[in-house]
Formats: sequence, C-alpha cells, structure tokens
Amino acid sequence: EVQLQASGGGLVQPGGSVKLSCVASGFTFARYDLSWFRQGPGKGPEWVSGINGGGSRTWYADSVKDRFTISRDNAKNTVYLEMNSLKPDDTAEYSCTLGLQFWGQGTLVTVSS
Repeated sequence: EVQLQASGGGLVQPGGSVKLSCVASGFTFARYDLSWFRQGPGKGPEWVSGINGGGSRTWYADSVKDRFTISRDNAKNTVYLEMNSLKPDDTAEYSCTLGLQFWGQGTLVTVSS
C-alpha cells in the first residue's frame, strides 16, 4: 500500500522560511518521480514542484521558482520542500504525490503576521 505523509507545516511570518518533509512507503522510492502540490483556501490544487527518482532533475511552478527548493533522500524514503521568502499567497495545505494517483496526507502552511 502506497503511503505518503507530509509534515513540517505551521504558522510562518511573511518573508520567513519552512522546510516540509514527506516520508513514503509501499513502493520502490528511488524509481519514481515525486511532486508537491498545494491547495489554498477556496482554490483548486496547484502543482508546485517535482523531482526525478535520482534527484538530479527538478521542476518548479513559476510562482515558486527561486524561492522553493525540492530535494530527496532516497536512503530515508523522504522528499523535502524548502520554502523561503514566504508570502501570504503561499498559505495552503501542501501534499506530496506519486503521480496523480497517490496523494499523501498534507501539512498546512499559514503565512501571516
């Protein structure tokens, strides 16, 4: 059974930083690309970032490019999302996904003063 569990969210001031983690199980982790999505209040899901299985290639939405960094540790079956220069518009529940079929339980990031 594929399981994905995100953590690390919380209340952050504008301009602040936070690093999210997502621990995965139930599949051969290093073989698969993974993504982060987010869903803000009253909004639909938005793709944020992706990373290939080996961690050598990354992709970002324009809205987060140069502020967010995705990475992974295949020895720990964990993917990360480091978020810097946060804005109120970044407020959302963040989830890691295996394709579009498997979504993990998300973690809420609230950017507010």
